[in-house]
Amino acid sequence: MRFLRISLVVFLAAFPSIAFAETNTVSSTVVDKSVPTASAPSVMINNSDVCKSAASAAIQTQILGFASGITVTDKNCERLKLSRALYAMGMKVAAIASLCQDVRVFDAMMMAGTPCPFRGQIGDEAKSGWQENPDMAPSDSQMVKKKGTEEESLK
Repeated sequence: MRFLRISLVVFLAAFPSIAFAETNTVSSTVVDKSVPTASAPSVMINNSDVCKSAASAAIQTQILGFASGITVTDKNCERLKLSRALYAMGMKVAAIASLCQDVRVFDAMMMAGTPCPFRGQIGDEAKSGWQENPDMAPSDSQMVKKKGTEEESLK
């Protein structure tokens, strides 16, 4: 029995890797070194009765990121809402006058024979007022020409 013990000690001393399991554990820590991403802001317009639209954008490089958002006002939408409100309050001439600030409406009204109101005057008096004061008409009007041009005002 003593022989077995001595043989076991010699065997373990001669071949330690067989007798004892060696572990080669490699531990590592993963470090995320990516650059933060620029995120475009969400510009919220929750009410559908608003004359604004939104836009946003972002750009990211390895050094610098930039993000921005804006709102853009639709002037024609505002004009329609103001005209609708004036009409609802019984101010029909004022409602038409606000729409007549748009050259397309102005020319359409002149073509239809119902000129836009001129300083409180309507009908033929308004037509005469526009012909006498063409500089007060919208600048791109095809129906009322400005003084000093070769074309005459609408007669």
